[in-house]
Amino acid sequence: MNPEFDFEKRWRLVREVIETLVLTALMFFIIRFAIQNFYVEGMSMEPNLHDKELILVDKWSYLFHEPARGDVIVFVAPPNPSQDYVKRIIGIPGDVITIQGTTVIVDGVTLHETYVDPRRQGNPYPSFSNRVVPPDSYFVLGDNRAGSSDSRDWGFVPRKNIIGRAALVYWPLGEDNNGFLPDVSAVFAEVHQRQSAMLQPSALLKRPSRASPPAPLQPDQSLLVLLLFPSLILRCRRQAAWKQSGHWRWRAAPGAGRRHDFLAQRPAPDAVAAVGQWPGAG
Repeated sequence: MNPEFDFEKRWRLVREVIETLVLTALMFFIIRFAIQNFYVEGMSMEPNLHDKELILVDKWSYLFHEPARGDVIVFVAPPNPSQDYVKRIIGIPGDVITIQGTTVIVDGVTLHETYVDPRRQGNPYPSFSNRVVPPDSYFVLGDNRAGSSDSRDWGFVPRKNIIGRAALVYWPLGEDNNGFLPDVSAVFAEVHQRQSAMLQPSALLKRPSRASPPAPLQPDQSLLVLLLFPSLILRCRRQAAWKQSGHWRWRAAPGAGRRHDFLAQRPAPDAVAAVGQWPGAG
């Protein structure tokens, strides 16, 4: 055996192992700061989040866009900073909120909230009219309106208190709400629509420019991309190493044209998200 070739082969293997370990550690730290586990305690978000469930919270999407109406968020509780609450955003900065009994009105538009179970509808707090959401603040409500301590009780959530968006229910298995939280943006589709049409009547007739920036990923899609990204990178890195080492080759099959294939491979290691403990859900 050629000693020079043997040394090069061993060095390539060592380099691949080192690069894989470094890349795995890098992906671990990226995911550690982008995704966090939380433990739901309480029934303020029934029927969409159940007591004792584990959820994944997307902590990175709000680095690229602001929280939106309908998002379910986890945040440091204004009335008790030692606890984290989970609620749904109803009003964003500048919105005018009116609540009369169980009727919620945002900027003059009465919401038909499909995510609120009529059996859990209610309002133990005083009604109010035309409350403006301050800058860098959000108005939130629990889906269990009859049993939730939320903005009706203690006011607005500062932007700095938001930890992330509740994106995925993953434990226990077999529940009726497992998987990604549904998109409820249609509930708020009419909010601001009339004002925008009056201020910019030509907006509906204007075609988007080719130079316009692409629309951002939806939160669920961005979280899915983040979960798949480490394994894709590791797979591409391994394939590149195979090509360099000569393991990528052409093979001729009897009675068929030439084709290319890989040698047998081991699966890339899975990325692991760090676990956080959620002391209370409010």
